[in-house]
Amino acid sequence: MAEGGGRRKAFIGSFTAAGGEGVLTAAVDEDSGALDVLGAVNGVPDPSYLALSPGGDMLYAVSETEDGAVAAYRLTGDKLVPTGPPVPVGGSGPTHLCLHGGHVLTANYGSGSVSAVSLRDDGSLDGATGVLRHEGAGPHSLRQRGPHAHQVQSDPSGRWAVSVDLGTDSVRVCELRGGRPVVHREVALRPGSGPRHLAFHPDGRYAYVVNELSPTVTTCLWDAAEGTLRPLGETPVLPGPPAGDAYPSGIVVSPDGRFVWTATRGEDVLSVLVPDPEGEGLRLVVTVPCGGVWPRDLALDPAGRFLYVANERSGDVTWFAVDPRTGMPRRTGSVAAPAASCVVFGRS
Repeated sequence: MAEGGGRRKAFIGSFTAAGGEGVLTAAVDEDSGALDVLGAVNGVPDPSYLALSPGGDMLYAVSETEDGAVAAYRLTGDKLVPTGPPVPVGGSGPTHLCLHGGHVLTANYGSGSVSAVSLRDDGSLDGATGVLRHEGAGPHSLRQRGPHAHQVQSDPSGRWAVSVDLGTDSVRVCELRGGRPVVHREVALRPGSGPRHLAFHPDGRYAYVVNELSPTVTTCLWDAAEGTLRPLGETPVLPGPPAGDAYPSGIVVSPDGRFVWTATRGEDVLSVLVPDPEGEGLRLVVTVPCGGVWPRDLALDPAGRFLYVANERSGDVTWFAVDPRTGMPRRTGSVAAPAASCVVFGRS
């Protein structure tokens, strides 16, 4: 797991163009959830999203710039050591990445595409092997003039890669063929919803898509054998119409599948949702302040005991203790992290 000197680590991404310090490494107190920042590495502009290798010894970061790239670091003790220069992904503005099939996949928001970068045996980056360019648009005149891939991740079976596109109101189920991402099936969501991120239920039967352009979550039925995603319905993440801007961002599911949490920028709240007994819908329970301004992303610690919020505009990461009975988050601390954009944790 991602530990050095006997301590579990967390890694915080940031926007260097907005004053971020690059990728921060923090030690995690597993009893209190507190983060203690140990240092930063600032060799890549705007490392806004991060992903760890399964063994936790390698960290990968997008460079969310016009000339999009991905970088790799090896965790040595408490330090991140670059394994080489960033590798271009052949797409602009990558906002998310995952490891899939011996490759790093990136979702490129600016160019509306998904790129594959191959990995060497030692985990370092080799080179781009293929780019899947999304097509389409949506009804929102400013945000949906073309495709905007915002997230890509593996499904629980590890067979499929799922990309979420805010610009085309769709989710694409993909597979790698010869190192190239290829669409297996495209699933349409409600026009104008603006899907941003997707999280799977731990049983692998359901997926929840948080929508940025309408503050809702779409519950979907997932069939890993066929690689199909079927939308079932939407649930608001706010108790009423927002007073101003309201742009949902992150979504996470508890390890036991009993709770779903989302973050909404503008309203600056976390929402607690509960799946219905049949699992085919969600119910909004409550919203609570996120502890900062403009919560860009959410993360759970591996045990599901603490919820972490990367508050981009207030420049901090706030953590909440989660009530295991109700799912209610209770704010317990924060740490400065200028222009914070995401938090990832090592796994046991």
